[in-house]
Amino acid sequence: MLEVAVIEDPAAAEVTLDPVRGKLLAALVEPGSATTLAAQVGLPRQKVNYHLRALERHGLVELVEERRKGNVTERVMRATAASYVISPTALADVAPDPDRAPDQLSARWLLALAARLVRELGGLITGATAARQRLATFAIDSEIRFASAADRAAFAEELGDAVKGLVGKYHDEKAPGGRRHRLVVALHPTPKNKEQ
Repeated sequence: MLEVAVIEDPAAAEVTLDPVRGKLLAALVEPGSATTLAAQVGLPRQKVNYHLRALERHGLVELVEERRKGNVTERVMRATAASYVISPTALADVAPDPDRAPDQLSARWLLALAARLVRELGGLITGATAARQRLATFAIDSEIRFASAADRAAFAEELGDAVKGLVGKYHDEKAPGGRRHRLVVALHPTPKNKEQ
């Protein structure tokens, strides 16, 4: 089971948005059958089986085993991932484009950058998985508590200068066999319910 899977297919994304199917996916981090899941979600086994078939058609759950119980075959299923992210690719016609209105101080532009990051990484992960290769990535996640807005602005300027210096030092437009990498640096307030 994958830790995180990216959903790029619009039909698969639509299937996951059903609240019952979302509960089934969450429950199927551990293998279960329509019978065992029916009690958890409060639905008849036949209804659960209907939802499981829809999830299975889109590759969101997989068969773990089949058990014979009298005249019935019980299908034990498991989610293909512990969690899912819906890529903006699923909404390609209305996906955000950060190139449309670049503005370093705009929260909406930052959101468009994040959407592009999910879209690009989703495609790269899909390709790497199909090729059975690892994907070289690097990320930093940190929190900073600024004493003032002026400190935040000074930090952003200093960070921008440091990044520009590193890009200038290592970027080689003409490197034979070189491969482009995208660097995204973001700074946003921590949501109030996450602050300590």
